[in-house]
Amino acid sequence: MASSTFPTVNKCNSIGREKHTVVADMDGTLLIGRSSFPYFALVAFEAGGVLRLLFYVLASPIAALLYYFISEAAGIQVLIFASMAGMKVSSIESVARAVLPKFYAEDVHPETWRVFSSCGKRCVLTANPRVMVEPFLKEFLGADVVLGTEIGSYMGRATGLVRRPGILVGNKKAQALVKAFGEDKPDVGLGDRLTDAPFMALCKEGYIVPPATPDVKSVPTDKLPKPIIFHDGRLVQKPSPLIALLTILWIPMGFPLACLRIAAGSLLPMHMVYHAFWALGVRVHVKGTPPPRPNSNANSNSGVLFICSHRTLLDPIFLSAALRRPIPAVTYSVSRLSELISPIKTVRLSRDRDADAAAIKSLLRSGDLAICPEGTTCREPFLLRFSALFAELTDELVPVAMVNRMSMFHGTTARGWKGMDPFYFFMNPSPAYEVTFLNKLPKDLTCGAGGKSSHDVANYIQRVIASTLSYECTGFTRKDKYRALAGNDGVVVDKGNKNKAHTHKVMGC
Repeated sequence: MASSTFPTVNKCNSIGREKHTVVADMDGTLLIGRSSFPYFALVAFEAGGVLRLLFYVLASPIAALLYYFISEAAGIQVLIFASMAGMKVSSIESVARAVLPKFYAEDVHPETWRVFSSCGKRCVLTANPRVMVEPFLKEFLGADVVLGTEIGSYMGRATGLVRRPGILVGNKKAQALVKAFGEDKPDVGLGDRLTDAPFMALCKEGYIVPPATPDVKSVPTDKLPKPIIFHDGRLVQKPSPLIALLTILWIPMGFPLACLRIAAGSLLPMHMVYHAFWALGVRVHVKGTPPPRPNSNANSNSGVLFICSHRTLLDPIFLSAALRRPIPAVTYSVSRLSELISPIKTVRLSRDRDADAAAIKSLLRSGDLAICPEGTTCREPFLLRFSALFAELTDELVPVAMVNRMSMFHGTTARGWKGMDPFYFFMNPSPAYEVTFLNKLPKDLTCGAGGKSSHDVANYIQRVIASTLSYECTGFTRKDKYRALAGNDGVVVDKGNKNKAHTHKVMGC
């Protein structure tokens, strides 16, 4: 066995290896988990939908039989075919860039990472398709070289088969290593199973990573070279076989439930929505002291502007439910379907500063208003940069910290159709929102009465909300998010009017 031939990784010295080259396997070595099932399942669902996930789950027992009793390579080939055949290669690449890194980053093996990160040149040699793992390994773990199985394609779609030399298992890993490094022997080889022995034997030192025990904890994600701030995909949990099966079984029940919850929120008076949500399993927790309902007899020329952190496009709706009255919201973009089913008035902003300022002022003269100055959502405990425009328009500012909890599906997407966002959120068995009203901004900290700059006001409110939520403030913007997840700036051009600046449309939130 490989474990008797090579010492364990905990005996590997990680000091003074800045000029050394390390070659590591992935599943069971760099990652704690030895199974690649969850990651192929993510590709199947995120790129192909629930029917593709069902096909993949049905095929997985065949893959397991082949893997454990006949051929490791044959088992992996079945997983590749079941999850990728017929998919656009660009869709697989998009999932690999936007979805998989978050799940990979939560499973990095601490002992392997100690050795891997200490070496100056890092190579990963894996049976997984290179297209799946390369974005994470290079961007988040600092790998210099990724050697993996190459999937076959025809006219931009994956065939489900692999290109020569085939699945990188056993001697094929050793051959790939020799092809990449030639006569230069890597200094350290790290693997976890018998089929890794051929390539480990080609390294000056070889170490085996034993199966992880329950007390082995993954490397904290903030200790990796790059933190996971943006990620996409609908699934909240890593889909083990059981979770994947439960997801498939829940969707036919969850979708009608989501429609019922949306209908209740859209058709009932807002003062009843809070109680209707609770009756239908949607939890709304309100903290802090909401400002009083505006007095129609008052002479104020401006309503209250609620400054909300942005978790989903439902933030203003749950703000309204918490206040028991509809609060209009301004947004940079929502889908037509979301506008149709929204129980509150939504007004689109154009990103033309003067036009947007005039629209917000007009709405504030009519009453209270909600705005999410981040301009886009963020799932992780970070706040994106706050646009400062709102601070110039009124001194009646109330920060609101929004938090939501989902157990199965994320209610946001950067890659998919945003019209499904509310449906996915309400498809969770018991989704929850926590709305925390903070103190109204003192006059001496506003632009009008206090003479503060709009950027100072925006940054102050960002810090106050972040402190309340124990989040971290960042300077990232929606452009940073869409470049990371979708490979664009979050703007599309109306093809019929390419030369007109005002025809640029913003892609959802």
